[in-house]
Amino acid sequence: MNYEKLTIYTDGGARGNPGPAAIGAVIYDNEKNIIQEISEYIGETTNNQAEYRACLSAMEAALKLGAQELDFYLDSELVVKQLKREYKVKNKDLAPLFIKIYNLSQQFIKVKFTHINREENKLADSLVNKALDAGM
Repeated sequence: MNYEKLTIYTDGGARGNPGPAAIGAVIYDNEKNIIQEISEYIGETTNNQAEYRACLSAMEAALKLGAQELDFYLDSELVVKQLKREYKVKNKDLAPLFIKIYNLSQQFIKVKFTHINREENKLADSLVNKALDAGM
């Protein structure tokens, strides 16, 4: 089934910075139904790298679902501002992840990134913690 527009909540986290890390994402259709959840342990990395990897993983999943438009919601203000090109990506480890997301975003008609409070991102956050608990 192809979905024209998807709403995606992503989160990434590391216990320690860097430390054991995981990603979480929740993908919703237009009717607010959850159509996919991502919860994956990714090994040792930083919080920001995990945030980027969560976005990348969700974007790859959205591409497979045939989406045309994506609305991302993240609780990392830094990552949102970098992806919206309001801040430069100065960190050498984040730059390749930024480029991958940018290149992948070109396959969609529209991709929007919005910063939200942590309280609004509880499900994606719980998927991160679930993967961390299982992976550690």
